[in-house]
Amino acid sequence: MKRRDFLRNVFSLGAGLAVMPEFALQRMAEASWNTGQELPGVAVRQTNLDFRSLTNRSRTDAVIIHHIGNTDADVSAETVHQWHLANGWSGIGYHFLIRKDGTIEQGRPMGTIGAHCYGQNNHTIGINIVGNFEIAEPTDAQMDSAQRLVAAVCRYYGILPGPRTIFGHRDYNATACPGANLYARLTEIIAGARGMY
Repeated sequence: MKRRDFLRNVFSLGAGLAVMPEFALQRMAEASWNTGQELPGVAVRQTNLDFRSLTNRSRTDAVIIHHIGNTDADVSAETVHQWHLANGWSGIGYHFLIRKDGTIEQGRPMGTIGAHCYGQNNHTIGINIVGNFEIAEPTDAQMDSAQRLVAAVCRYYGILPGPRTIFGHRDYNATACPGANLYARLTEIIAGARGMY
């Protein structure tokens, strides 16, 4: 391709984007994240959830760990999605959910801003480990999956797993989340993720 043709094509593309309605650009960006990303080292069950409007996250430098809290039942990402839609949110606020058997489920698309930790959503990934860890303990399968998932997310974004990059929800907000029993094992998740990094 000649330089003149290349420049004409670039100009045409730029002009087209300039006149494209803003909402169309936003929908294109949203659609790009709905294709899902591969995280080497972990199997993620795709849920193909439908969301209301989402916004892409431009920076990722931390992971925040959560628990369900209001029940110790083995709820799915689809169930949490319905709860969060009922709250008036765009859908499930967490990017990943880890079931009792260790299954990792896709929540909100990984590259979008979550709704899981007030004031910190624009730069973090939210991982929910299913259970009420004020009264129960995470399963061995959940702990193993949490370590592998945190390691994979950290590799993907170039984050070194450590106490300055992996947090419990209570580190930022006035909440019991992720529950005393899981929070006490956060160093175990960090150490395991760092060993797999």
